[in-house]
Amino acid sequence: MATTLKGSGVSPGTGYAAAHLLVGSIPEPPKGAVHDGDAGAEKARVQAALEEVAADLEARGERAGGEAAEVLSAQAMMARDPGLAEGVGELVDAGVSGERAVYEAFGAYRDLLAAAGGYLGERVADLDDIRDRAVARLTGAPMPGVPVDAAEPYILVARDLAPADTALLDRNLVAAFVTEEGGPTSHTAILARAMGVPAVVGCAGATALVQGTPLLVDGATGEVVIEPEPAAARAAVATARARAEALSGTTGPGATADGHPVPLLANVGGPKDLEAALANGAEGVGLYRTEFLFLDRADAPSEAEQQAAYRAVFDAFPGGRVVVRTLDAGADKPLAFLPPPGEEPNPALGERGLRMFRRYPDMMAAQLGALARAAEGTEAIPYVMAPMVATVAEAAWFADACHAAGLETAGIMIEVPSAALRARDLVKVVDFFSIGTNDLTQYAMAADRQIAGVSDLQDPWHPAVLDLIALAADAAGAAGKGCGVCGEAGADPVLACVLVGLGVTSLSMGAPALPWVRASLARHTLDQCRAAADAARSAPGASEAKEAARACLTGLGDLGL
Repeated sequence: MATTLKGSGVSPGTGYAAAHLLVGSIPEPPKGAVHDGDAGAEKARVQAALEEVAADLEARGERAGGEAAEVLSAQAMMARDPGLAEGVGELVDAGVSGERAVYEAFGAYRDLLAAAGGYLGERVADLDDIRDRAVARLTGAPMPGVPVDAAEPYILVARDLAPADTALLDRNLVAAFVTEEGGPTSHTAILARAMGVPAVVGCAGATALVQGTPLLVDGATGEVVIEPEPAAARAAVATARARAEALSGTTGPGATADGHPVPLLANVGGPKDLEAALANGAEGVGLYRTEFLFLDRADAPSEAEQQAAYRAVFDAFPGGRVVVRTLDAGADKPLAFLPPPGEEPNPALGERGLRMFRRYPDMMAAQLGALARAAEGTEAIPYVMAPMVATVAEAAWFADACHAAGLETAGIMIEVPSAALRARDLVKVVDFFSIGTNDLTQYAMAADRQIAGVSDLQDPWHPAVLDLIALAADAAGAAGKGCGVCGEAGADPVLACVLVGLGVTSLSMGAPALPWVRASLARHTLDQCRAAADAARSAPGASEAKEAARACLTGLGDLGL
């Protein structure tokens, strides 16, 4: 009889194939291993291996585009970190072999990151991946990662997936993936949704499966059926595909069944994401991440370079809204061309986002100037917003800077609980809100979104998070201003209805989620969405909120949700 594992469904769809367990660990180099006495040559060998790893990560990012490019660019920076290179060099000078020096130096740095916790703690898995790739190059061991020679579709099962692997999963071969760790807003989940791959994360017991075991994965419910009856599994996949094809029947601007408009926008990480956004019917851009221009380089991008990148997106949506998030650096996204801030025990709560801009106002002025010039002569409607805003004074300072630069519509992200709680004051000094549900959830619940041990708290369905969203949406609505959502919650076709019921005026998401959300909204009236929102907020917890909302949303069955 088939048995079932349960995790968090983070990317809708159904996959049926044999399990491929990703173990891929690189053996630890022997303790006490020494080199042949030429320390200079050994250090050069190590440096070449690390540079090859960094270049490979960057190339993967360029091929994948979007959010994957951001994640992999940051990981490449870690491979080139001068502090790590210095630690390796000292060990090699003491006679330690290159591969053992890499292992020990990375291990010491790993312990520091793990002890720091927060965003730095999240980088431990990335650091381990770099270490393993460098050791594999130095020893000639097989490179860790997903299968590259698979001839048949498979379901990738792992404890977790390194960004380099997730970014290059072949959608034609990977039927789904299942991880034992991770939460609904982890990097793995975000990239899975961006790719449109069915995925389940936080699935306890997944790595105990036997290689080759047939699995049926439901990326909506989070169920992983072990050894399902083949005919029933094939029927489930066929039904899911038919439902997915039916999504194409819902076209045009986003709206509820009774005609209440809800613009559906795309999250993009650069011009490379535009094709998918347009193909999936995006009405504009709800989150244009500009970090790709600034990360992994020794000098800040010129205003001309910035202007060209922004202009490409403005030109792609004539008459459409393009919401640009100003540089969100700091914490886990340091800039090589700026001095690091002082010691930050918890960088996630330190100088990041707008807080960094206040230290370097010239850099903000350059970005705002480039945006204003890029918008000149286009038919796009530019919106500009700042991340990590906590106070009215910060919001007013940013809005004034935008208006002075010639950008008429200036807003802020609501991702700090204080901003949601005082939204009625903040809305007086800005032109719009955009809710970043990923950070809002982790800050409201005090639950790092990369830590599986608190994944039950990393859930935007929690009524406390919904209350904060409602506060922001109510304040914006009372002032006659827009309040969108650009976090991953907007990509959930069920939660999207609840968000609309809370008063959210637009939704932005990874391009593959647009048809699902469009179809879900089209099957429910605004009153049904409001009833679902009220029911969810009245529930005691996240799971109860989801079930209460689903009971009000009777059209979900048509989509297999």
